[in-house]
Amino acid sequence: MGTIDKTLSPANEKDTKEFLHELEIDVLARTLYGEARSETRQGIEAVAHVILNRVAQAEKSNEQFWWGNDIVSVCQTPYQFSCWNPGDPNRPKLMTVTADNKKFATCLRIARRAVYGQLDEDITHGANHYHTTAVAPKWSISKTPIAQFGTHVFFKLEV
Repeated sequence: MGTIDKTLSPANEKDTKEFLHELEIDVLARTLYGEARSETRQGIEAVAHVILNRVAQAEKSNEQFWWGNDIVSVCQTPYQFSCWNPGDPNRPKLMTVTADNKKFATCLRIARRAVYGQLDEDITHGANHYHTTAVAPKWSISKTPIAQFGTHVFFKLEV
């Protein structure tokens, strides 16, 4: 029986990094599709910025953040992005959508740019939360929105 080589050669490290980037792109694109596919490109990018802002905030804190510390954990922490919640009607859609879907293809392009640091300037001004105009969550009561794109209202909350 052979042993598993746990060291990363430069080639293996590059493959691992590329695999992780592709995973981040996929999860981010599915989150964008589940949360903002009815929005314009600008509205979808705004949701991507919220996720990136959460990652940046966690990185600055140098500790495990309650909402996750990387793109995948930020997107999939329970009850943060409703499209991933069990029983949410968007979840089956985001789990089965493919790049043949025009809106998902847009989400993939935005996610790829986000993961590689090529997304345009943060139009949300550092927002780390948002909700749609169809709801009024408790956390948003008495908070002042800092941006709105389509039906999404954005907030920068102290955490």
